[in-house]
Amino acid sequence: MGSTAIHYPLKGAAMHRPLIAVAGLMAALTLATLIGVLVDDRTLLGAPIWLKPLKFSISIAIYATTIAWLLPRLERRPRLGWWLGTVIAGTMLVEMVIIAGQAARGHQSHFNNRTPLDATLYSIMGATIAIAWVATLIIAVLLLMQRMPDRADALAVRFGILVALAGMGVGFLMTIPSAAQLATGHPTIVGAHAVGVPDGGPGLPLLGWSTTGGDLRAGHFIGMHALQALPLFAFALALAGRRIARLRDERVRARLIGVFGLLYAGLTALVTWQALRGQPLVRPDAVTLSAAAALLLLAVAGAAWAGSAGAKATVAPAGALA
Repeated sequence: MGSTAIHYPLKGAAMHRPLIAVAGLMAALTLATLIGVLVDDRTLLGAPIWLKPLKFSISIAIYATTIAWLLPRLERRPRLGWWLGTVIAGTMLVEMVIIAGQAARGHQSHFNNRTPLDATLYSIMGATIAIAWVATLIIAVLLLMQRMPDRADALAVRFGILVALAGMGVGFLMTIPSAAQLATGHPTIVGAHAVGVPDGGPGLPLLGWSTTGGDLRAGHFIGMHALQALPLFAFALALAGRRIARLRDERVRARLIGVFGLLYAGLTALVTWQALRGQPLVRPDAVTLSAAAALLLLAVAGAAWAGSAGAKATVAPAGALA
């Protein structure tokens, strides 16, 4: 049996300072944009003009903090990891400056091809995201190559970053121009979040995901946050292992994390497929519901299989590990 503690080789390394600095700036920007949402009555595509910068500042703060937490765990090529983190910090900062700047101007930041300046800024944003994706991919490869003391924790980190890369990749689907946009010869908008309906229609509160058509932001959002969801799940299993003897078995925890990771990846794929079919997230058809039911049944079967690895374990008595 393995220990229930979360093991990561810190070796006295500090979290990545440029990424932490970006996270701090994003926290400050979150407060500023929240004030903007409350006091600025301008709207863009039917939403408060500062809502997109608010959402992106929160997302980038979480992403930067997570990558900063991961990098000190790299035993192989730590200097390369530091530079990759610095590249990510720089790209995130550039992207956020453009998003906030365009909001201040009252202009759409994403997909905007209306003026040469708008098109240039959007192209820079596209380049920064591509660079950040490649840098994250290299970090994922380094983590896959590295040995970690606890198999369950290692699987959570590796699975999380791979699913997060897939979620980030969904964003590239949004940049593909539609046939209607291409038919104009020189489209002022290139790409979209929504599928089957224009951007800016009725949407979910705060998130803004379309309630009348498909929306690729759902898969993008869910997939990206695997980087937080899977390590947190591993941490929760470790804590539960203080009371449940079966979860002290490293094999059980590793299997459960594998099942949860596959469920999470399947959910990301499912909502992306649903969006590509032009179907609102909140109005799934019979095909989508059947796929979701099959995914859930597989997850239940997987959880039962995972538990069988520690079938001889018993529930620890209360206070036994206090």
